[in-house]
Amino acid sequence: MPNIASVLKDEIARVARKEMRAETQRLKKASAQYRSTIATLKRRLAALEKQVARLGKTGRRAAVAAPAESDAIRVRFSAKGLIALRRRLGLSAPQAATLLGVSAQSIYKWEDGKNRPRASQLPAIASLRSMGKKQAAARLSAIAG
Repeated sequence: MPNIASVLKDEIARVARKEMRAETQRLKKASAQYRSTIATLKRRLAALEKQVARLGKTGRRAAVAAPAESDAIRVRFSAKGLIALRRRLGLSAPQAATLLGVSAQSIYKWEDGKNRPRASQLPAIASLRSMGKKQAAARLSAIAG
């Protein structure tokens, strides 16, 4: 026959473990929820910091370019558009460079997408868009001659 003291001791230990498990289970759930919330907040913070950095960069660019853009018309630029423009006018890259007042290497890099024209060069590109083949040839001959 087992000793009543040892049976009572075992039963008390079992009930205590059961109660402790219930208490710790609630704490584990709360802890997991807090960790999840913290991870979500960290992701949002990282996204917001990226956005602030991006806006800071564009803000500096806009602050530098704003005085020049207030007078000028906004001109969009695309590498494919420049290639199509040269083809339409029948110009080589060096000829287009002469008309725009830049080097032929600049034209090649703009068309490859490695560089973009400066804001001061965009009006010249826009004026080139409004030309026809004859006008471009006449302008080239005037520059060369």
